[in-house]
Parts: sequence; C-alpha cells; structure tokens
Amino acid sequence: MSRDSIAFDSILNLCQNQQRRIVLAILVAEQRSLTLDELTKTVFEYNHRTPLTEVSVDVRAEIRLSLYHVHLPKLASEGLISFDSDRQLVEPTEQFEQGQPTVSTILDADPTVEVPIEL
Repeated sequence: MSRDSIAFDSILNLCQNQQRRIVLAILVAEQRSLTLDELTKTVFEYNHRTPLTEVSVDVRAEIRLSLYHVHLPKLASEGLISFDSDRQLVEPTEQFEQGQPTVSTILDADPTVEVPIEL
C-alpha cells in the first residue's frame, strides 16, 4: 500500500458516523467540490426528510457546526477531502478516489443510506 492511500480500517472508522457517510455519499454522487452550505442542506434534508426552510435556524446551525468542527476536519485529517475553511469549500482528494470503491461498498451495505444522495 502506498503512503498516499488510505487504509481500509481508516475508512471503516470514518464511516461509523452517519453524517460522514452522508457527506461521503454526496461526494461519490457528485464527483466535484461542494460548499459547506450544500453539504449542510443535503445532510439536513436527508436526515429530516423535510426542506431546510421549514425548520429553525438552530437545527441548521447545529448540523453546520458539527460538519465544520467535527466531521469535515476528521475527513480532511485522513486525507479523503481538503477543506478550505475560509472559502468553506470541500474537495475530494486523490485518496478519496483511491478509497471510493471501499466507501461505495460500505454505503451500499448501509440500510440507513439510500444511494445515490443528490443535492
């Protein structure tokens, strides 16, 4: 295994959290850079099955903060994404591409995640 590739155990660890699985599923489906706003909206709508405009600002803020402070930094620290906090932009990395077959297999096996997740 090359130094740049992500280990299977690391991917399994990252996929333990549903918000991270949803973010990974969005990245698999979209194959492009995404904003924090796009991810927040999609995670919310996926979890709550209601439009973002129909809930309180507090609920949106909670999801956004957990993505910003917990889940995106964790994905970035493992090398699957780069997260530019100033521009609030998430970009899949080469390691994400290398780990995508494993991520896709995990997502396919997860009964709580309906793939593909679309924006």
